[in-house]
Amino acid sequence: MSLSVVIVGGLHADARKAAVARLLADVPGSVVLHHDLATAAAGTVVRTIRDASGLVSAGEAPLVNDCACCALREDLVPELRRLADAGDTRLAVVELWDSVEPKAMAEVVVAGGLTVTGVITAVDPALVLPYLGNGDDLADGGLAAAATDQRTVADTFARQLEYAPILAVTDSEEADEEDRELLAQLHPTARQVVIGHGDLAVAALAGFDVEAAAAAQHPACALLPAEADAHGVSTLVWHRSRPFHPERLYAALEDLTCAAARSRGRFWLADKPDTLLHWDAAGGALCVESAGPWLASLPDAAWDMVPPVRRAAAALDWHPEHGDCCQHLVFTSPGLDRDGLEHLLESCLLTDAEYAAGRAAWKRLPPAFDTLLEV
Repeated sequence: MSLSVVIVGGLHADARKAAVARLLADVPGSVVLHHDLATAAAGTVVRTIRDASGLVSAGEAPLVNDCACCALREDLVPELRRLADAGDTRLAVVELWDSVEPKAMAEVVVAGGLTVTGVITAVDPALVLPYLGNGDDLADGGLAAAATDQRTVADTFARQLEYAPILAVTDSEEADEEDRELLAQLHPTARQVVIGHGDLAVAALAGFDVEAAAAAQHPACALLPAEADAHGVSTLVWHRSRPFHPERLYAALEDLTCAAARSRGRFWLADKPDTLLHWDAAGGALCVESAGPWLASLPDAAWDMVPPVRRAAAALDWHPEHGDCCQHLVFTSPGLDRDGLEHLLESCLLTDAEYAAGRAAWKRLPPAFDTLLEV
């Protein structure tokens, strides 16, 4: 019997446990592996393996480089291989600890030569907005995965949610139409399975492509949500082919970051015209980082080294003068002030006169983003 691996994660612990219990009950010959990182402060990570009847085994993995997540990585693949070699387990459910992100673990498992057939994030719709709005550091809630972990609740939850192609959703009495609509707009391509009312086992065994999942998150070719407006929730897709003025955009960052529960995408600064910049905001905090060069700035010979999915994404945005350089930002939130947001964004673009001055003049504009980008 070949071993299938499904990864179940999410900060909504009750929802995650309910999804795992459903898989154990519905798939004969399944076990769940869980690494509890709460004990990391004491120097170890506790690993448990359970089946539908209860605990099968427990052990400890020592911390690696003071990092609980590193210990998980080092311990997970050997345990999964052991289960695969034993031959009597059909499905290994890897239940991630609260703040562990599924992308890293899926890539570790696949790199270890094992088959990931599904990645699931468990969600309580009533908690989506509170978690997206929570700018607290994970460390403040005892959820940090390492001493150096500087992530927040909001950005961690957003990545957990958006990476998984399957969302296991609790049938929450506290959730209303706005909550469910927000979830749908944040990840419109996800397959939602209501725990206890849908076939989660079929979804877990459907298959998973780790490379496609990574591409869907990469700033250059991310599968971003489309325009939407329903039940008080809106998604604004803002697309322009003119660069931002660095100082005016920098001055507007706080207002833009707080305008929506979640915003993300790629953007173009006039003083750094060759650099594709990543916009990633949740919980009132913004992360801006370089994601490498725009394809338009690369010599033709370098294009052969670019993944086809990236070239395809660039072709969709291609401008006769600027190539793939563009603004593509997406804002999703209840009560979104679309008109005000669009007006603010437009005011940050180069004026006609600034634009006409050309690239040499653009590059001489004050480099307002250097401290954010740590240049």
